[in-house]
Amino acid sequence: MSVLERIQHQDLDAIRVGRFNLGVNTSFIVYRLGETVIDTGPSNQWRFVKSFIAEKSLEQLLITHHHEDHAGNIGRISQMTGVTPLAPELSLKKLREGYPTPLMQKLVWGSPGKAAAKSLPDDIFLGSGEQVDAIFAPGHAKDMTCYLLPERGWLFSADLYIANHLKMLRADEDVNTLLKSILKVLDYDFELIFCPHRGIVKEGKKKLREKYDYIINLAGDVQMMNQKGASVIEITDQLLGKESVISLISGYNFSKRNLVKSCLDVTL
Repeated sequence: MSVLERIQHQDLDAIRVGRFNLGVNTSFIVYRLGETVIDTGPSNQWRFVKSFIAEKSLEQLLITHHHEDHAGNIGRISQMTGVTPLAPELSLKKLREGYPTPLMQKLVWGSPGKAAAKSLPDDIFLGSGEQVDAIFAPGHAKDMTCYLLPERGWLFSADLYIANHLKMLRADEDVNTLLKSILKVLDYDFELIFCPHRGIVKEGKKKLREKYDYIINLAGDVQMMNQKGASVIEITDQLLGKESVISLISGYNFSKRNLVKSCLDVTL
């Protein structure tokens, strides 16, 4: 698969890449603002990301979390440009040492990248001097962090948003923590979401609130059915439908039933 899309919005440019063109979850957008790049894209798309990075001088590389689609090219970009990546403190060990990944994720994204990144500083700025706020937002990953440009109302949301309706969940994700992170981010002022999978989302704050409300309602339905004696599989089939082929291929590491299980622990 080649470059799927070039994106421009004001002074921002971006590239969407992916081995498969099977929806937003199988492609990734690398965003660039001036001399700052946010996340690196997957390692199996390096030849396209490399050309994108080479177009302009790079002074700052910000990582949202360690997952292989977000940091798969971290070592290559660092070696190519001489720039030391900046990442959340909780990301550093996995970025330095690597980590095992399920077969399906390797198929879609390739192997994780490795680099000696530095922890995010207290104050982050673009090359223009514009302030960047790092917002710790775990749930999807323990180290996940969003980046907000408060002067513009732009939120680089990592994997906090992706879609209004959450349908599947990785085994290592936690819905209760995710909901707390969404509420935390909703306390900030922003209008546009820059999602590395969905793309640029208008009315971003409204859309993120809709996702929160959807998950809360889903958790309520899950817990009600559970109290009536329904099993996880029965709840899944009724509320979310049968598992997809992706669930089967992943060995249910990424599945609807994981979402149902995690909803059972949500505090309502």
